Amino acid sequence: MEIKVTAGDIAGIDADAILVNHFEGMKSPDGETATVDRALGGAVAQLIKQGEIKGKLNEVTMLHSFGKLPAARVVVVGLGKKSDLSVNKVRGAVAETCRWLRAREISTIATVPQGANINKIGPGDAAQAIAEGALLGTYTFRKHMTKKEDKPGEIKRLSIVGAGRLKARLEKGADKGRIISEATNLARDMVNEPANYMTPTDMAETAARLAREQGLEITILDLEQMKKLGMGGMLGVSRGSRQPPKFMVLNYKGGTAKEPDIALVGKGITFDSGGISIKPSDKLEEMKGDMAGGAAVIAAMVAISQLKPKINVMALIPATENLPDGNALKPGDVLTAMNGKTMEIISTDAEGRLVLADALSYAKKHGAGKMVDAATLTGACRIALGDICTGAFGNNQELIDRIIAAGNEAGELVWQMPMFDEYGEQNKSDVADVKNVGGRLAGAITAAKFLAEFVDDTPWVHLDIAGTSLTDKERGYQIKGATGVPVRTLVNLVVSLAQKPSK
Repeated sequence: MEIKVTAGDIAGIDADAILVNHFEGMKSPDGETATVDRALGGAVAQLIKQGEIKGKLNEVTMLHSFGKLPAARVVVVGLGKKSDLSVNKVRGAVAETCRWLRAREISTIATVPQGANINKIGPGDAAQAIAEGALLGTYTFRKHMTKKEDKPGEIKRLSIVGAGRLKARLEKGADKGRIISEATNLARDMVNEPANYMTPTDMAETAARLAREQGLEITILDLEQMKKLGMGGMLGVSRGSRQPPKFMVLNYKGGTAKEPDIALVGKGITFDSGGISIKPSDKLEEMKGDMAGGAAVIAAMVAISQLKPKINVMALIPATENLPDGNALKPGDVLTAMNGKTMEIISTDAEGRLVLADALSYAKKHGAGKMVDAATLTGACRIALGDICTGAFGNNQELIDRIIAAGNEAGELVWQMPMFDEYGEQNKSDVADVKNVGGRLAGAITAAKFLAEFVDDTPWVHLDIAGTSLTDKERGYQIKGATGVPVRTLVNLVVSLAQKPSK
C-alpha cells in the first residue's frame, strides 16, 4: 500500500472512497464531515438524526456520492466519544475501516487527519496512527496457500489530506508510521513462517540480507565460535537438533561513543519442543513462534536504521531449535554460561533463559550501556497477564518507565512485575551457581531473576512477550497470528533515548 500526503480539501479529492468521521453523542456533522455533508445535500446529517450513524468507535457507514463529489463513496468512521479519543483508538479505527473497504474491493482511499488536534493529538501523530492502522490492519500471510482468496481486495493507495501548512508534519508522521509498520509486518512474517522455513540458518540469512539492505554491521557466530567464547547455554540447548545454531550480532552506529548505548536482545528459539522435558502436543505447532523476540529485535533494527537516531544500538539474537534426541540436554545437567556462571538444568523446557544468559553476557562484555531483552519466556506470564500486556521486569526504574511510556505510545501495553530479592531464593541450586527453574510459584518472576544473574549492575529490562506475541483473533490493527510485539515499543524506546538520554 502506498501512503501519501496531499494538501487540499477532502471534498475535492478523487478516490474510490473518502474517509471523514463522527463522534459519539454529537447531534450533527462537524468540521470536514460537515463540508462533505453539505455537498451530499445533508445525507450524513439525516443518517445521524435517524440513528443510523451513531459515531461509536469503529463504526463504519458508507454513502454513495452519485456524482456530487469527485469521490465515488463517502465513509463515515466512528471514533467514539471525543473526550476518550487516543492515538491508539485512531490506529484501530483506521485498521477496521481499511479491512472493511478491502473486503468491498475498494483500492484507493483518502482520509482527513483522523483525530488531529483533539486530546493533544498533533497532526503528525494522527498521520502516523493512520499509516500504522492501514498497514498493520490489512496485513496478511498467505505465502503457503495455493488457493486464491474469494475476494482478493487490495488497497493500493491511501492519501492523508490536510491543509497545506500541515503537510510537512503530516508527511513526517506518515513516513515514521510506514517505517515502523513495515518493520512490524516483517517480524510478523518471520514469526508466522513454519519452523521448516525459519530454521536458525534461515533466520541468520534473513538478518544478513536485511543488514546488507539497511547498511547495518552484522556478524554471525557459528558453533565453533560459540565454543571458543564459552557459550554453554547455546551449546547445551542446540545439542538435540540437527540444525546448527546461529548467534547474530547486528550493530547500528548513529552515536559518537565506541560502545553500544543499548543492546537489544531477542530470544530466537525457532522451534521449541521442550527437549527431553517434552511439551504436551496441544498447541505445539505454535512453538514455531518461540523466536518472536528475536524477530522483533531484527525488525526493530531495520526501522532504527531508517529513522537514523543519534545513538549506538547492538542487537543480539541467539537462534537454535530445542529438540530431543540421544545427544540432547538432560535434566540434572550443568552448563557454564559465557560469563562463567554454572547453571543446573531442572527442565530442558526452560531453554530460552539459557541462550539469553549467553547473549546478555555477550552484551555485558561488549560494554552495552543498557540492555533490553524480549522473549516468549514463560507460560506463567501468559497466565498472569493474558494476551493484553507484556510483562516488564528489570533492575532500573527509569528504564522500565521509559519502556512503559514507549509501549503506551505504540499501543503495546506493558505492565511492571515485581523483582524482590526474595524471589531469587527459588533459583538457588545445590550443585551449581543457579538452577534454571525456580518451581511453579511466580514462574515469570523467577525466570527474570535467573536472567538478572547475567547483567550485574547494567541497567536492564526483560520483556516477557509469551502472551502478547500471538493473537487468535482480529482486534483493531492486530491480525490473527503473530502480532509483531514489541517492535514498535523497542523503536520508540531507542528514539526516545536518542532524543533525551538517561540521566
